[in-house]
Amino acid sequence: MSVGGVSLVNESPILLPLNKDKTMYDGFVTVQERDFRLRIVLPSDRQLKRAKLHCCWQLKHLLRGYQHIVKQVRFYFTLTFCVILQEVALRGHPESLSIPPPQYYSQLITEMEMLGWDKLLFIDSEFRTLRLKAGDSSEREHILTVKLKAKHPEESPECSADVPVPLDMAWTPQSTLEKLHSQFMLVLESLAEFWEVLDEIDRRTWVLEPERPSRADTMRRIAIGSNVSIRVDVNPRHPKMLPESCLLGAEHVVTPLRNKLNANMHMWNPGSSVLHNLQDVLEIEFPSPATHEKSSFSAECGICYAYRLETAIPDQVCNDPRCGQPFHQACLYEWLRALPSSRQSFSVVFGECPYCSKPITVKMAAPLS
Repeated sequence: MSVGGVSLVNESPILLPLNKDKTMYDGFVTVQERDFRLRIVLPSDRQLKRAKLHCCWQLKHLLRGYQHIVKQVRFYFTLTFCVILQEVALRGHPESLSIPPPQYYSQLITEMEMLGWDKLLFIDSEFRTLRLKAGDSSEREHILTVKLKAKHPEESPECSADVPVPLDMAWTPQSTLEKLHSQFMLVLESLAEFWEVLDEIDRRTWVLEPERPSRADTMRRIAIGSNVSIRVDVNPRHPKMLPESCLLGAEHVVTPLRNKLNANMHMWNPGSSVLHNLQDVLEIEFPSPATHEKSSFSAECGICYAYRLETAIPDQVCNDPRCGQPFHQACLYEWLRALPSSRQSFSVVFGECPYCSKPITVKMAAPLS
């Protein structure tokens, strides 16, 4: 393993436990092309604050001047020790100018002390990328990924998270990870109502898409009946308002539902739940896991005989009431395009249903991701 010019023996961690209680660690490091053995001993209570480092006098000589950093070790002593070795290695390899100065690591340790080590889920081998955990008021778990710049804290870090809105975090040279985490918590609370809306939909209906929704997903395709569904896209900023909706299925089934949606739209009550409102305006009851099996809404494609094709599910349905066979858009498009009797106008292909030979159309399929 090589970290910033420091070559560590083997591909394993810098230290290996010597006892069952994991209070004693032993290992080798290579600094300036020289091997040194070291041992770290933890007290019985495993308080890293009082950990002791044992090494030969030559390594002690190299570490002279870095005792103030060693004393800051609390939780992640590997980080601190690698930091010191990186700096020592720089003396023999001055061309390695991309490694941050020791102050970067001291600052990082200080900021983690302020934030709390319990919030750190991950830190990479270069000590640049951190994943911090955060829980909202409804006990949902979230992760904030922070990528620090070499001139931290003068340069603002890159932040990302599984949220449906842009993550614009304010940063100044005086900012810290603790303040960044606090800003993230405010973002989570601002989205609490949005997630409550989607959690209710996920809990009380059969969601066909996405198969495994993330916290950033705003869309849900909800089963209404066999080969009939509605796709709703909830606005994260106004989650209780009427969402953008699209009914999917055979035209003879979808048309009455679309008419009800248009006629009853004025009945939408922002004070009520989105799910309750949808049922009122469509004049239906959504099938739920308590009343129906999901297999009732998972009809296979009539061409490939599979339900899922990559991430797509059968969403093209023959409009003939006596047929109603579902197909994947990509399967139907390729099938019709191969038939001599089919014709194409712009992005729409006109042909015959592979099952009943009644007229059927399909738009050009988007490439599968």
